[in-house]
Amino acid sequence: MSATGYEPLDVLKPVADRIWIIDGAAVSVMGFPFSTRATVIQLENGDLWVHSPTPLTNDLKDALALLGPVRHLVAPNQFHFLHIPEWAEAFPEAQFWMAPGTPERAAKHGIGLPEGQELQPREAELPWDGQIAQLLVRGSRTHKEVAFFHKASATTILTDLIEAFETAKLPARCRPFVWLNGIDDSDGKTPPLIRWTFRDKQAFAEDIETIVGWGARPVILAHGRWYDRDGTAELERAFRKLLAPRQWDRAMRDMKARESDNDQA
Repeated sequence: MSATGYEPLDVLKPVADRIWIIDGAAVSVMGFPFSTRATVIQLENGDLWVHSPTPLTNDLKDALALLGPVRHLVAPNQFHFLHIPEWAEAFPEAQFWMAPGTPERAAKHGIGLPEGQELQPREAELPWDGQIAQLLVRGSRTHKEVAFFHKASATTILTDLIEAFETAKLPARCRPFVWLNGIDDSDGKTPPLIRWTFRDKQAFAEDIETIVGWGARPVILAHGRWYDRDGTAELERAFRKLLAPRQWDRAMRDMKARESDNDQA
Protein backbone atom coordinates (compact mmCIF):
# COMPACT_ATOMS: atom_id res chain seq x y z
CA MET A 1 0.00 0.00 0.00
CA SER A 2 1.46 3.36 -1.05
CA ALA A 3 1.99 6.09 1.53
CA THR A 4 -0.57 8.92 1.50
CA GLY A 5 1.23 11.36 3.80
CA TYR A 6 -1.55 11.03 6.38
CA GLU A 7 -0.19 8.03 8.23
CA PRO A 8 -1.00 6.30 10.49
CA LEU A 9 -3.94 5.01 8.51
CA ASP A 10 -7.06 3.19 9.73
CA VAL A 11 -6.85 4.61 13.26
CA LEU A 12 -9.08 7.01 15.17
CA LYS A 13 -7.63 10.52 15.46
CA PRO A 14 -9.43 12.98 17.76
CA VAL A 15 -10.71 16.28 16.37
CA ALA A 16 -12.68 17.47 19.39
CA ASP A 17 -14.90 15.95 22.07
CA ARG A 18 -16.95 13.06 20.57
CA ILE A 19 -15.57 13.46 17.05
CA TRP A 20 -12.69 11.68 15.27
CA ILE A 21 -11.28 11.28 11.77
CA ILE A 22 -9.91 8.14 10.14
CA ASP A 23 -7.37 8.59 7.35
CA GLY A 24 -7.68 5.71 4.92
CA ALA A 25 -5.78 4.30 1.99
CA ALA A 26 -5.75 6.22 -1.26
CA VAL A 27 -8.26 5.32 -3.97
CA SER A 28 -6.94 5.39 -7.54
CA VAL A 29 -9.13 7.23 -10.04
CA MET A 30 -7.64 7.16 -13.55
CA GLY A 31 -4.22 6.78 -11.97
CA PHE A 32 -4.63 9.66 -9.52
CA PRO A 33 -4.33 8.66 -5.83
CA PHE A 34 -7.18 10.25 -3.90
CA SER A 35 -6.42 10.17 -0.18
CA THR A 36 -9.55 9.29 1.80
CA ARG A 37 -10.93 10.31 5.17
CA ALA A 38 -13.86 9.16 7.29
CA THR A 39 -15.43 11.02 10.20
CA VAL A 40 -16.84 9.38 13.33
CA ILE A 41 -19.20 11.15 15.72
CA GLN A 42 -20.39 9.74 19.03
CA LEU A 43 -24.01 10.78 19.51
CA GLU A 44 -25.35 11.74 22.91
CA ASN A 45 -26.79 8.24 23.44
CA GLY A 46 -23.38 6.67 22.71
CA ASP A 47 -24.19 5.49 19.19
CA LEU A 48 -21.54 6.03 16.51
CA TRP A 49 -22.25 7.88 13.26
CA VAL A 50 -19.73 7.21 10.48
CA HIS A 51 -19.37 9.53 7.49
CA SER A 52 -17.78 8.23 4.25
CA PRO A 53 -16.32 5.02 5.71
CA THR A 54 -12.74 4.06 4.79
CA PRO A 55 -11.37 0.47 4.92
CA LEU A 56 -12.34 -1.40 8.08
CA THR A 57 -9.53 -3.31 9.77
CA ASN A 58 -9.82 -5.58 12.80
CA ASP A 59 -7.86 -3.12 14.94
CA LEU A 60 -10.12 -0.26 13.89
CA LYS A 61 -13.19 -2.36 14.62
CA ASP A 62 -11.85 -3.04 18.13
CA ALA A 63 -11.14 0.67 18.68
CA LEU A 64 -14.66 1.60 17.64
CA ALA A 65 -16.12 -0.99 20.01
CA LEU A 66 -14.50 0.87 22.90
CA LEU A 67 -16.43 4.02 21.95
CA GLY A 68 -19.85 2.54 21.34
CA PRO A 69 -21.99 0.66 18.83
CA VAL A 70 -21.80 1.68 15.17
CA ARG A 71 -25.41 2.58 14.36
CA HIS A 72 -25.25 4.91 11.34
CA LEU A 73 -23.29 4.61 8.08
CA VAL A 74 -23.42 7.65 5.80
CA ALA A 75 -22.67 7.88 2.06
CA PRO A 76 -22.68 11.70 1.76
CA ASN A 77 -22.61 11.81 -2.03
CA GLN A 78 -22.88 9.36 -4.90
CA PHE A 79 -19.12 8.78 -5.06
CA HIS A 80 -18.45 7.74 -1.46
CA PHE A 81 -19.90 4.27 -1.08
CA LEU A 82 -16.93 1.97 -1.74
CA HIS A 83 -16.53 0.60 1.80
CA ILE A 84 -20.18 0.69 2.86
CA PRO A 85 -20.72 -3.07 2.17
CA GLU A 86 -17.88 -4.22 4.46
CA TRP A 87 -19.02 -1.92 7.28
CA ALA A 88 -22.64 -3.02 6.85
CA GLU A 89 -21.55 -6.66 7.09
CA ALA A 90 -19.45 -5.96 10.20
CA PHE A 91 -22.20 -3.90 11.84
CA PRO A 92 -25.50 -5.47 10.75
CA GLU A 93 -27.53 -3.33 13.18
CA ALA A 94 -26.29 -0.09 11.60
CA GLN A 95 -28.65 1.97 9.48
CA PHE A 96 -27.44 3.08 6.06
CA TRP A 97 -28.07 6.67 4.98
CA MET A 98 -27.24 7.89 1.47
CA ALA A 99 -27.29 10.86 -0.84
CA PRO A 100 -29.67 10.72 -3.83
CA GLY A 101 -28.35 8.68 -6.73
CA THR A 102 -25.92 6.59 -4.68
CA PRO A 103 -27.42 3.10 -5.29
CA GLU A 104 -27.63 3.70 -9.04
CA ARG A 105 -24.00 4.74 -9.32
CA ALA A 106 -22.83 1.90 -7.09
CA ALA A 107 -24.72 -0.57 -9.28
CA LYS A 108 -22.91 0.75 -12.37
CA HIS A 109 -19.65 -0.19 -10.65
CA GLY A 110 -20.92 -3.63 -9.68
CA ILE A 111 -21.25 -2.80 -5.99
CA GLY A 112 -24.39 -3.80 -4.16
CA LEU A 113 -25.37 -1.59 -1.27
CA PRO A 114 -27.53 -2.55 1.71
CA GLU A 115 -31.07 -1.29 2.02
CA GLY A 116 -31.01 2.26 3.28
CA GLN A 117 -32.73 5.59 3.52
CA GLU A 118 -32.15 8.60 1.31
CA LEU A 119 -30.91 11.65 3.16
CA GLN A 120 -33.36 14.54 3.18
CA PRO A 121 -32.44 18.16 2.37
CA ARG A 122 -32.38 19.04 6.08
CA GLU A 123 -32.47 17.08 9.31
CA ALA A 124 -36.02 16.08 10.18
CA GLU A 125 -36.91 13.47 12.78
CA LEU A 126 -33.53 11.77 12.42
CA PRO A 127 -31.63 9.97 15.17
CA TRP A 128 -29.11 12.83 15.24
CA ASP A 129 -31.71 15.60 15.38
CA GLY A 130 -30.40 18.62 17.27
CA GLN A 131 -26.85 17.28 17.27
CA ILE A 132 -25.84 17.24 13.60
CA ALA A 133 -27.28 19.71 11.10
CA GLN A 134 -27.40 18.63 7.48
CA LEU A 135 -28.05 20.25 4.13
CA LEU A 136 -28.45 18.68 0.70
CA VAL A 137 -26.69 21.31 -1.39
CA ARG A 138 -28.83 22.51 -4.30
CA GLY A 139 -27.84 23.76 -7.71
CA SER A 140 -26.64 20.64 -9.54
CA ARG A 141 -28.71 17.99 -11.27
CA THR A 142 -25.89 15.46 -11.10
CA HIS A 143 -23.79 16.15 -7.98
CA LYS A 144 -25.82 15.47 -4.86
CA GLU A 145 -23.81 16.10 -1.71
CA VAL A 146 -25.03 16.46 1.86
CA ALA A 147 -23.02 18.77 4.11
CA PHE A 148 -23.06 18.20 7.88
CA PHE A 149 -22.36 20.29 10.97
CA HIS A 150 -21.61 18.78 14.37
CA LYS A 151 -23.01 21.43 16.66
CA ALA A 152 -21.21 20.56 19.89
CA SER A 153 -17.74 20.86 18.32
CA ALA A 154 -18.69 23.44 15.65
CA THR A 155 -17.27 21.10 12.98
CA THR A 156 -18.42 21.22 9.37
CA ILE A 157 -18.00 18.01 7.35
CA LEU A 158 -17.75 18.21 3.55
CA THR A 159 -16.89 15.55 1.01
CA ASP A 160 -16.07 16.79 -2.51
CA LEU A 161 -17.33 20.37 -2.35
CA ILE A 162 -13.78 21.31 -1.35
CA GLU A 163 -10.65 19.33 -2.20
CA ALA A 164 -7.28 20.50 -0.89
CA PHE A 165 -4.45 18.21 -1.98
CA GLU A 166 -1.02 18.76 -0.49
CA THR A 167 1.14 18.45 -3.59
CA ALA A 168 4.26 17.51 -1.62
CA LYS A 169 2.46 14.31 -0.60
CA LEU A 170 1.59 13.37 -4.19
CA PRO A 171 3.72 11.66 -6.85
CA ALA A 172 5.40 14.27 -9.03
CA ARG A 173 3.42 13.10 -12.09
CA CYS A 174 0.14 14.00 -10.33
CA ARG A 175 1.05 17.51 -9.24
CA PRO A 176 0.25 19.30 -12.54
CA PHE A 177 -3.31 17.90 -12.41
CA VAL A 178 -3.82 19.43 -8.96
CA TRP A 179 -2.35 22.80 -9.95
CA LEU A 180 -4.33 23.00 -13.19
CA ASN A 181 -7.58 22.21 -11.38
CA GLY A 182 -6.88 24.70 -8.60
CA ILE A 183 -7.30 22.13 -5.84
CA ASP A 184 -3.89 22.22 -4.20
CA ASP A 185 -3.96 22.94 -0.47
CA SER A 186 -2.73 26.52 -0.88
CA ASP A 187 -6.20 27.40 -2.24
CA GLY A 188 -8.42 24.31 -2.03
CA LYS A 189 -11.84 24.62 -3.61
CA THR A 190 -14.53 22.75 -5.58
CA PRO A 191 -12.97 20.79 -8.47
CA PRO A 192 -13.98 22.25 -11.86
CA LEU A 193 -15.75 19.08 -13.04
CA ILE A 194 -18.03 19.27 -10.02
CA ARG A 195 -18.34 23.07 -9.92
CA TRP A 196 -19.48 23.17 -13.56
CA THR A 197 -22.45 20.92 -12.77
CA PHE A 198 -23.89 23.61 -10.46
CA ARG A 199 -25.84 25.50 -13.11
CA ASP A 200 -28.21 27.13 -10.61
CA LYS A 201 -25.68 29.49 -9.06
CA GLN A 202 -28.26 31.25 -6.91
CA ALA A 203 -29.40 28.07 -5.18
CA PHE A 204 -25.79 26.92 -4.81
CA ALA A 205 -24.74 30.25 -3.30
CA GLU A 206 -27.71 30.31 -0.92
CA ASP A 207 -26.81 26.90 0.45
CA ILE A 208 -23.11 27.72 0.73
CA GLU A 209 -24.07 30.84 2.68
CA THR A 210 -26.05 28.61 5.03
CA ILE A 211 -23.01 26.37 5.48
CA VAL A 212 -20.74 29.36 6.11
CA GLY A 213 -23.32 30.64 8.59
CA TRP A 214 -22.98 27.50 10.69
CA GLY A 215 -19.82 29.10 12.09
CA ALA A 216 -17.36 26.24 11.74
CA ARG A 217 -14.13 26.04 13.63
CA PRO A 218 -12.73 22.81 12.10
CA VAL A 219 -13.77 21.80 8.57
CA ILE A 220 -13.18 18.13 7.72
CA LEU A 221 -12.63 17.24 4.06
CA ALA A 222 -12.56 13.76 2.51
CA HIS A 223 -9.52 14.41 0.31
CA GLY A 224 -6.24 16.14 1.08
CA ARG A 225 -5.71 18.51 3.97
CA TRP A 226 -8.50 19.36 6.38
CA TYR A 227 -8.80 22.59 8.36
CA ASP A 228 -8.32 22.18 12.10
CA ARG A 229 -8.97 25.87 12.79
CA ASP A 230 -10.40 29.03 11.16
CA GLY A 231 -12.96 26.91 9.35
CA THR A 232 -15.37 29.73 8.53
CA ALA A 233 -12.59 31.80 6.98
CA GLU A 234 -11.49 28.79 4.91
CA LEU A 235 -15.03 28.31 3.61
CA GLU A 236 -15.32 31.98 2.69
CA ARG A 237 -11.99 31.75 0.86
CA ALA A 238 -12.86 28.53 -0.99
CA PHE A 239 -16.23 29.87 -2.19
CA ARG A 240 -15.28 33.53 -2.59
CA LYS A 241 -16.03 33.68 -6.33
CA LEU A 242 -19.47 32.17 -5.79
CA LEU A 243 -20.34 34.41 -2.84
CA ALA A 244 -18.82 37.69 -4.06
CA PRO A 245 -21.73 38.76 -6.34
CA ARG A 246 -24.24 38.21 -3.52
CA GLN A 247 -22.08 40.14 -1.07
CA TRP A 248 -21.78 42.97 -3.59
CA ASP A 249 -25.56 43.05 -4.14
CA ARG A 250 -26.15 43.22 -0.38
CA ALA A 251 -23.61 46.01 0.00
CA MET A 252 -25.30 48.01 -2.77
CA ARG A 253 -28.75 47.48 -1.21
CA ASP A 254 -27.44 48.58 2.17
CA MET A 255 -25.87 51.69 0.64
CA LYS A 256 -29.10 52.61 -1.16
CA ALA A 257 -31.09 52.06 2.03
CA ARG A 258 -28.75 54.38 3.94
CA GLU A 259 -29.05 57.01 1.19
CA SER A 260 -32.84 56.74 1.32
CA ASP A 261 -32.81 57.16 5.09
CA ASN A 262 -30.58 60.22 4.77
CA ASP A 263 -32.88 61.76 2.14
CA GLN A 264 -35.91 61.25 4.38
CA ALA A 265 -34.08 62.78 7.30
